Amino acid sequence: MHHLYLAVVAAVVLGVLVGFLAPGFAKELKPLGTAFVNLIKMMISPIIFCTIVLGIGSVAKAAKVGKVGLLAIGYFLVMSTFALAIGLVVGNLLHPGSGLHLDPAAASKVHAQAKTEGTTEFLLGIIPESMLSAFTEGSVLQTLLIALLSGFALQKLGAKGQPILRGVEHIQRLVFRILSMIMWAAPVGAFGAIAAVVGETGWGALKSLAVIMIGFYATCLLFVFIVLGSALWLGARVSIFSLLRYLAREFLLIVSTSSSESALPRLIAKMEHLGVSKPVVGITVPTGYSFNLDGTAIYLTMATLFVATAQGSPLGLGEQISLLVFMIIASKGAAGVSGAGIATLAGGLQSHRPDLVDGVGFILGIDRFMSEARAVTNFAGNAVATVLIGSWTKEFDAGRASRVLSGKEPFSEASLLDDAPKTEDPKLGDAPAPS
Repeated sequence: MHHLYLAVVAAVVLGVLVGFLAPGFAKELKPLGTAFVNLIKMMISPIIFCTIVLGIGSVAKAAKVGKVGLLAIGYFLVMSTFALAIGLVVGNLLHPGSGLHLDPAAASKVHAQAKTEGTTEFLLGIIPESMLSAFTEGSVLQTLLIALLSGFALQKLGAKGQPILRGVEHIQRLVFRILSMIMWAAPVGAFGAIAAVVGETGWGALKSLAVIMIGFYATCLLFVFIVLGSALWLGARVSIFSLLRYLAREFLLIVSTSSSESALPRLIAKMEHLGVSKPVVGITVPTGYSFNLDGTAIYLTMATLFVATAQGSPLGLGEQISLLVFMIIASKGAAGVSGAGIATLAGGLQSHRPDLVDGVGFILGIDRFMSEARAVTNFAGNAVATVLIGSWTKEFDAGRASRVLSGKEPFSEASLLDDAPKTEDPKLGDAPAPS
């Protein structure tokens, strides 16, 4: 994905230049961004369905291992929800996107029409006419309902449902492969979206992009050092600075690849070397790669508020809370491949404010710049979770951890070659990469 990353960066720079030098022509490039967003929207329903169905299956598998699995799932749900809430708070304080007013007339018109729908009509609208119509009509909440029912039904089927789960896994691979192919059009979409916005708003666009980027990075830093750091010290008496220094090489690897999947085997090996028992590491780390996406959670909420405010139609408190509930569920599937976070963002907007979905094309221009912060935050969250759950279950050797973190028992790189850690559960062992 290095070439794609560089291509998106180049496209953003070129789009900014075209927007300033030829604003009239730049405005005509808006359909390029719209076309890319439509391709992403096309993938929302199958992505939501597959990830939620398989996610419920993963919860069931993790829960079967007993106390560690239940504790891990509970911790991940609480922490990711906390991250989503922090994203909302910071987003409301910064008001990223304010002053842009991208096509506010259209957004206000659709929003006014949406407000005429009562609570009863909204709830009834979640129920599709048929199971298949949920996918054909583009209703994310209907797809979510079908996915939840299917996931719990497969749990009840037990062993008889395993062939169906494997079938859904194959479909998910196909869906993510298609999404990966679509992402190669991201440079074109980013170029058109950025050029059009800069052509319309000038320096205001760049200022708003800078606000959300700096705000997002600052929020991730505060979350890691204050929230995760406090939890780590209170729960295991381990310094967050010492742990991050111990994992410094893994962080460099993540930054260079924009994905924490590349560091998964090393995290497993290093957590075992640190003093966390092998069973706890084998359950917590892979499960966290799908369920403990702190950086992605912060990004989803802040990006949603940015898109809404930039179009002159900010979300009300009630909409923000309902969006948070949706993201708690949908973000569990946001770790599939590069672009799944964008698809989840589009899905959240589609379910709550369809009039704002086209604004995803604007955030696409800086999405790649924020992917490293998401991946690093996700990785730090999983490392902290592993130590905490090991400590809470009495499967953590604090004395050994002290020696390792002080440098008295350094990690041997040869252990990765001689005896690379593996997980027995193929579902958990092949956890996708948070982006």
